[in-house]
Amino acid sequence: MTPAAAGLVRPRRLAAGDRVGVVAPAGPVPRAMLDAGLDVLRGWGLDPVVGRHVLDDHPAGYLAGADQARADDLRDAWCDPALAAVVCARGGYGTQRMADLLDWDAMRQAAPKAFLGYSDITVLHEAFATRLGVATLHGPMPGTPAFLADTAGRDHLRRTLFAPEEVQVLHAPGARALVPGSAAGVTLGGCLSLLASDIGTPTGRPSAAGGILLLEDTGEEAYRLDRFLTQLLRSGRLDGVAGIACGSWEDCGPAEEVRALLLDRLAPLGVPVLDGLGFGHCLPALTVPLGVPAVLDADAGTLTVQVPALR
Repeated sequence: MTPAAAGLVRPRRLAAGDRVGVVAPAGPVPRAMLDAGLDVLRGWGLDPVVGRHVLDDHPAGYLAGADQARADDLRDAWCDPALAAVVCARGGYGTQRMADLLDWDAMRQAAPKAFLGYSDITVLHEAFATRLGVATLHGPMPGTPAFLADTAGRDHLRRTLFAPEEVQVLHAPGARALVPGSAAGVTLGGCLSLLASDIGTPTGRPSAAGGILLLEDTGEEAYRLDRFLTQLLRSGRLDGVAGIACGSWEDCGPAEEVRALLLDRLAPLGVPVLDGLGFGHCLPALTVPLGVPAVLDADAGTLTVQVPALR
């Protein structure tokens, strides 16, 4: 059975008083923005513990400190039994640089816990699935402007963390079927450009067969989206996929052009394709569990998670 066809281990849900680790595996985090995001987490009754290197500098300017330091923060947080979750402060760029520096053997020995992030963090969602067999959460991150501006997205994330049975049906007003039909499978995916760049890496998933693939991206022109989709298709990564749910395509050009491209590249797969589900780089942004069984109904515009994201 492929990783996409089998549900992964679900960590426990959060409760008031839980301590949560905050790490920065990718880009630099502005201190004031992080502080504001941490205050939101505290308002939920959580006790955020910031990694030692989260506010480090790097000569490149686009990384949150040295590669090994970022990897050490993530390993330490994941392996700390006093922490109930690991939250990525932001995306950006840099996760690919540190993924192979993580001590996967040590992390495999640790108890599973909730792991949250999106965008560049897609690399770690894939790695946690292939290396640890743990379900994760694709959702808003506290060190970003979007987190602070997105009241509805924050509420959806809070309910996913504390009462996940309340948010098992995912829907957005703009959702529409590109290819009609319904399909069942285990959720996987994330940011399209990161999924394409992850092909052939030690932590990349070899196949989406049997899965419900989530796709979204930001700031990519249509020909670049075409390139990423074509790479996934040519590599065989999408062979046997059960269905595809697309989120937001912020700053990727006119919506109708993007939809035409998605239809052109994905319709030949012969599986249901839903666009506009409202996750990723958008406001509001839904939190979507990865690694859990779900039903995609393109005609109804819904993705229904068959078990709560966290147990």
